[in-house]
Amino acid sequence: MSPHEIWMQYAYREAEKAYEKGEIPIGAVIVFDSMIIGKGHNQVQTLKDPTAHAEIIAITSAAEYLSSKVLLGCTMYVTLEPCSMCAGAVVLSKMDALYFGAYDNKSGACGSVLNITNNKSLNHQLNVTGGIMDAKCGELIRSFFDVKR
Repeated sequence: MSPHEIWMQYAYREAEKAYEKGEIPIGAVIVFDSMIIGKGHNQVQTLKDPTAHAEIIAITSAAEYLSSKVLLGCTMYVTLEPCSMCAGAVVLSKMDALYFGAYDNKSGACGSVLNITNNKSLNHQLNVTGGIMDAKCGELIRSFFDVKR
């Protein structure tokens, strides 16, 4: 198992927490100096907050840990390609890298539909790699929506 798959396992566990709560199962962790300093899972329904995505919660947690709005030296692992809101937050936080699981061909903003994370018009770009544990991450989301239908 690669180091990226090991970190993605932690994000996947966060996604499972969301699934158990009836939330869209997306989880995220932020790593700094080989340690998780922020984590989150979707809580949109629970908190009745459209911004309570896994990535936003993880960024808030990491920023609090570092006492900084700038997350240089940090890497995010998230089970689904971030949407435009979350991709924008990742860029604004100035993280070094983003690794995601499943691609989101409907609203992914890290290369699938939009590419906010590497938009040359913005003041920060970052390394992005998708497809880490793609099948497993995608299956959790498909399973969630199969039950909902």
